[in-house]
This record gives sequence, C-alpha cells and structure tokens, in this order.
Amino acid sequence: MRDVLIGIDAGTSVIKSVAFDKAGRQIAATALPNRYETLPGGGAEQDLARTWADTAVTLRQLADKVPDLANRVITIAVTGQGDGTWLIDKGGEPVAKGWLWLDARAAREVEEIRARPEDRLRFEKTGSGLAACQQGSQFVFMKRNMPAMLASAATAFHCKDWLYFKLTGERATDPSEGTFTFGDFRTRDYSDDVLDVLGVADLRHLLPPIVDGTRQSAALSKAAADASGLIAGTPVVLAYVDVACTALGAGLFDRQRKPGCSIIGSTGMHMRLAETPDEVLLNEAKTGYTMTMPAPGVFAQMQSNMAATLNIDWVLGLASGILAAQGISRSNGEMIALVDGWISSSKPASLIYQPYVSEAGERGPFVDANARAGFVGISSRHGYADMVRAVFEGLAFASRDCYAAMGSLPREIRLTGGAARSPALRKILGAAVGAATRTSEREEAGAAGAAMIAAVCVGLYRSMDDCVAEWVTPLLGKAEPSDPQLAAIYDRMAPSYTLAHEALRPVWRSMAAAKAN
Repeated sequence: MRDVLIGIDAGTSVIKSVAFDKAGRQIAATALPNRYETLPGGGAEQDLARTWADTAVTLRQLADKVPDLANRVITIAVTGQGDGTWLIDKGGEPVAKGWLWLDARAAREVEEIRARPEDRLRFEKTGSGLAACQQGSQFVFMKRNMPAMLASAATAFHCKDWLYFKLTGERATDPSEGTFTFGDFRTRDYSDDVLDVLGVADLRHLLPPIVDGTRQSAALSKAAADASGLIAGTPVVLAYVDVACTALGAGLFDRQRKPGCSIIGSTGMHMRLAETPDEVLLNEAKTGYTMTMPAPGVFAQMQSNMAATLNIDWVLGLASGILAAQGISRSNGEMIALVDGWISSSKPASLIYQPYVSEAGERGPFVDANARAGFVGISSRHGYADMVRAVFEGLAFASRDCYAAMGSLPREIRLTGGAARSPALRKILGAAVGAATRTSEREEAGAAGAAMIAAVCVGLYRSMDDCVAEWVTPLLGKAEPSDPQLAAIYDRMAPSYTLAHEALRPVWRSMAAAKAN
C-alpha cells in the first residue's frame, strides 16, 4: 500500500529527507551535514555532485528506518536553500561549483544596478529587492569576470532545481524563485523588462521552464532510483523554495488570522500573507522579497535579515574558544544551555547589537554588503552576559525592523527554525515586536511544506487550504503573549537601533574601501 510522502529539504546547514503519512504525521527523518566552502573576495560555493550524493544517502538511510519504504512511497518532493547559481552544461554536468546565497562577490554590481532609476521597474515587477546573493546579480558579475564559464553553461539552477534534475532528468525551476529573481510575481512568469534592467537578456537561454509543483510532477529516473533505493517512475515534485515551504509548514497560510511568520535559522526570514497582488506593499527602499505561494493568487511578502543564528554561534564561540585555550572543551549544546542564565542575569536593552555578522552584509530591510556587526553602548560595567543578551535582542530588533518595512506590526508571529526552541528568544522577540508568539509541534517545517505541495499535486487534497487544515493547524502550540513591561522597554530602544545602522553605513563603506586598498 502506498501511504508515505517524502520531503527533501537541502538547506545551508543540513540536508534532510523526511517521511510523512498521508495525514501529515512525521514517520522518520534522516540528515547529513551540508558542506560548502568560503573563498577570498566573499565567495561561497558548494559541490554539486557531492550535494546530490549526500541527498541520495539520506534517502537510502530513510529506507533503513521505514519498512518497505520504496513500495510505500506515493510521491517525493524536493526543496532547498534559495538564491545562488548552479550551472550545468548540455550534458547535465556541472560547469562549476554552485554559488550560494552567502556569496557576496556581486556586491559592487548590486550597488550599480540599484542606483539606476530603471531599477524601480525591476523592483515593481519582481516585488523583490536586489542583493548580491541572487542569481541576477551573480549573472552580471559572471558576465564581467567569468564569461567563459557562462559560455559553457546550458542551464542555471538553484539548489533544489539541481536535485530535481538529478531525481528526474528534467530542467525546471519553481514559480517562487523564478519570479522573485527574473519575473513578474503577478503573472508567475519571467519578465523581459526585468532581464533588460539587469542587463542579462542575452542569458535568458539559461533560465529553465517554470513548473508549478501543485500541478506538475515528473517520474523518478532509473539512475536516481538506483542511487536512492526507491522505485523508478515514482512521482517527483519540484516544490517551492525552502523559505516558502517552511512558511507553509509553520502556519503562515492562515487566511483568517493573517499572522506573521519568522524563520530564525542561519538567516532570518520574516513574512506576511498577501491574498491579492494589491495587498503586496512595496517600500521606497526597494528591499524585501515577494514570493508566490502554492495556491492561486496568494503571495508571501518577506523581509530577510542576512544572519540570524550565525550571530548566536559567533558570540557563544567566543566563550568556547577561550575555554578551549584553557584545555576545557564545551559542545555547542552545552554552551546553549547556559544562555538562559546569562540573559536572566543581565538588564534588557543596556546595549545595542547590530546582527550583521555575515560576510555578505545585510539585505533587509536595507541592502548593504558592507554592513558589519557591532555593539553600541559598551561601558566598563558590561560583561559577557550583557553581550549575549544584546545579541538575542539584536535579532529581535532586526525582526521588528523587517516587519515594519512591510506595514503594521503583526499581532501574532508563528516561529520556526532552530532558535525558535529557545524560550529566551521567543520572549525577547515577542516583546520587541509586541506580538504573541506561537510555535508548532512540527519538527521539519520545510520538508513538510514540500510534501504538502506534493500532496495537493497527487490529489490527496483538493486545495492547499484543505491540506493546511490537517497538516498544520492541529500542530500549532498555545500562543505565548508578549510581556508588556519588556515590550515597553524595547519600544523606547527600537528607534536607537534603527538610528545606529543608519549612522554607521558611511563607516562601513569607509572600512571596506580601506581594506580594498
């Protein structure tokens, strides 16, 4: 009996394969750490062949956990990390390593394009700001610096598109990534105007067809079946980009409450639901993303701060590094267990921390590849506990900044991502935004969202609304109300947070120029 759906989520940190039953209950999951390398000049690349090999391993491992998996699979869906450029040639072989969303090499090109008046047209078509992590700006950089590499390419993928190709042999991308990068979110198709503004109309032949996973699937190939241990011919669905799938699995798709949804992972994604194109609010700063959702006429409007848990990793790494120098070893889990104590022993908002720790700078609600993290307000009375608290508050203020750029602040936020498990973060973020927070019992929201798209595609549900009612709503936890006293403190500090990053932008630019000389 076929009664299992598989969702693959190839993220920045981990590649996962997750098995669900037809009602959305998680049966089993397997995972492998993802691997990528950083390069001088801001590069961040990932090996395509290894990414597919690791994905196939997670599928074989899943079969070890789920009896008779191959004969029980109804469909497979794949999502993965967004943005970036993964080039292959006519024969389907990689032309180079995949460029990731962490890649900052196209920063100068982004500044040039954003300074042109015609970039407003691109923004209004895509509903998305331009950043160095996107395929469009990476195309411009490659044209200038690596023309031979582009000339040898036949198709430009994103991570999930590459895996879909390896699973099925089909070259395609999904409506979310296809349109926020090169298209018009209203038509869910590519736009010649956008390609012209970017100056890459001559590369249109590299763009694969856009397929909607709620309506289209392809068959698992013989080669992929041999590699994964599954059965050739099994339907495979190309899901939407990972943030859209995670939002779907975490509860953004709620037409009644219209909550915000934040993914606090390596990066921070903050979203609101728009049920018509007219509900999409485009800001003057030309930042954020507008992504089509897997339902007719529905969109997720997003602002993304580039680095979220990367900041937590950094500040905890300072302490573990000092301990290591003394011969004391502490795991990341042991360090995280100390966080609540540090936060409770420190005063709220005594420091401002700007969470721009990524080498790629910041992309929301402002775009600046030169942006860098820092503390404002340190005095001799401050200690390590104050710094830890300030880092968590910095993430919360970044979230507030992002929501404010999309309109009014939400009254409720659905939280997901690794850091959402932290009571301290939930309390701080809820107070900073002035919203109740709610998490889901769902462990793997991204893989679940991908599997939900596949469930609609194969006819298990008539609509995404019906699927959400069974897969998502019952798993939502109780709302945790915002702490009014803490919220009042953060309300007073929020303007200072914004003023700080506005004031420091010339400093970041000057520092970047000094390093370049």
